[in-house]
This record gives sequence, structure tokens and C-alpha cells, in this order.
Amino acid sequence: MSKPKAKRFYKSVSVKDVENGWGIYLDNHLLKTPGKLSLIAQSQAHANLIASEWDAQADIIKPHLMPVTRLYNVALERTPENREALIAEVRKYAGTDLLCYRTEFPRVLAERQAKAWDVWLDWARGLGIDLKTAIGIKAVEQDGDALDALAKISGEFDDLKLTLLAHLNAVYGSAVLALAVLKGELSAEGAYDLSRVDFEFQAERWGEDEEARELSCTTRTEVIALSKLL
Repeated sequence: MSKPKAKRFYKSVSVKDVENGWGIYLDNHLLKTPGKLSLIAQSQAHANLIASEWDAQADIIKPHLMPVTRLYNVALERTPENREALIAEVRKYAGTDLLCYRTEFPRVLAERQAKAWDVWLDWARGLGIDLKTAIGIKAVEQDGDALDALAKISGEFDDLKLTLLAHLNAVYGSAVLALAVLKGELSAEGAYDLSRVDFEFQAERWGEDEEARELSCTTRTEVIALSKLL
């Protein structure tokens, strides 16, 4: 039996200045996380983003349409006790970063990969994150100092930004692209497009899979929404 869908139980959504931040109110009730923590946003702009997600809900509440709320829930409930695990996850991803794995043939794809990705690997090297590239899918062992440099930078982010970094890292398959977004060097939308170089090439050659395209559009919309937290 499927789980009953939550119905909208409130009439209005508002944002108020509260101690330590900004609260989102559903009617007169302060919004809380699933674990019953008060959902206090860092800024009024963040609170407005969350409020707009709740205000956009119709009769049935659809959590998958509230990416900012979901990210805040994780950042408040889970990240404080799991910072080291998230940093380790980002470090591990960099060991198999998408940007490091190239093709040799067809040549046109190899050229697209180089054009799209080389500049961001060069940018990362400027931060001490010197990642090696390889042809094919055979794993390349990355230098420990490079991965440690990434871990150190990741640890400098607050809980919300670290949560966003880990999320974008998984979406892009690239710690380098995720870090570039967090550092303000690359838009979340642009990074997503860069992560899709191989997908778009295959779609051009063999046609688009409708389900995969729909998922891609949904994910792209989500990362754009989350990027507004920056």
C-alpha cells in the first residue's frame, strides 16, 4: 500500500526576523525540519527561497519540488555531526573525478572533453589540486596531496555550503566542478552542462532517450534553484 500523500494544511506563508536568523512561518507556526528542529535560515534571501517553495505547493505537498528546503533540512539535521564524512566523500569523488577520464576516439568527443574540462583542471591546480588525467575507464591513482588540498578547502565551508558542495559533487560526478560553483567561478547551470559533454555527444549520435532527457531537465532545474543559495 502506497504511503498517503501529505495535504497542504496551511493558508499562508511568511518570513520573520527571529533570533539567529530568519524563520519561515506556515500560518502562525514556525517551520521545522523532519527531526523537529526549527528551520532557521541564514539570511532573509534564503528564507524567501524556502517560503516560495512552500507557497507554490497546491493541495498536495510535493517535497521533490522543494530542493532548497530539503538541502536546509540536511544541513541543519545531519551535517553538523557528519562533516568529516562529507569531506571524505568529496575527497573520494575527486579520486575518480569525471574531468580526469577521457576518450581517444572518436576524436571529436576527445576534443570536446579537452575544450570543456581542461580549463577547470588548470583552475584546480591553482588551488593545489593537481589531478591526473587518463584515457579510458581504468582507474588512475591521484596524488594524495592533491586530494588533501581539496579536503582542506572543503572543510573551510560552513554546514550549508558543505552540504551543497557534497550534493553538487554527486550530481556532476566532479568535485572540481562542484568546488568551482561554490567558489563563484562557475554557475551551477554551466557546471551541469559541462558534466553532460559525453551524454550530449551520445544523444547527437544515437538519439535522445525521452526518460533520460526528462530526468536531465529536472536535475538541471534543481541545481539552478540550489545555486540561488550562493
